[in-house]
Amino acid sequence: MNPIMIDFPGEFFTERLLIRMPKPGDGKVVCEAVNASIEELKPWMKWAQEKHKEYNSELRIREAHIKFLSRENLRLLVFLKDTGQLVASSSLHNIDWEVRKFEIGYWIDTRYSGKGYMTEAVQGITDFAFNHLNANRIEIRCDTKNTKSKMIPERLRFDLEGVIRNEDLSVDGSELRDTNIYALVKVK
Repeated sequence: MNPIMIDFPGEFFTERLLIRMPKPGDGKVVCEAVNASIEELKPWMKWAQEKHKEYNSELRIREAHIKFLSRENLRLLVFLKDTGQLVASSSLHNIDWEVRKFEIGYWIDTRYSGKGYMTEAVQGITDFAFNHLNANRIEIRCDTKNTKSKMIPERLRFDLEGVIRNEDLSVDGSELRDTNIYALVKVK
């Protein structure tokens, strides 16, 4: 089956959050969140090496919207349910629709970190993937030195399946880095 024909909701809720696909017009709030968090994102994200411009953020949001509809990449924006404030961005990417395998990536607006929002969002996205996308496997990959990022799958009881050594370069290209691979699989 062509993935475009797979129907599932474009938004869902957790206790405190609205998690939804990106929509045209979201570029402004995403740009503001990235720029507010640039120093914390810079060591880990190649795309966060300089301040973002609203036009470019909007362009990426519109591209993400199209990829969501075509089921190529499922970017998700995370908002506070009560106020509508954007707090994070995540995605289900590196998708294999035949296997029903997904990888979760994420970043949080620094102004909202330390409040459990990212853990809640990743749990909600994991539940969404198993319940609505019929996932058989969900992975989270992160640099072994990214302590905050690896706390999420550890809190959510993802299994650390292994460490890929010398798998990537640091963002600044100065050293080889290792990557942790965490996963949850559907219980048969």
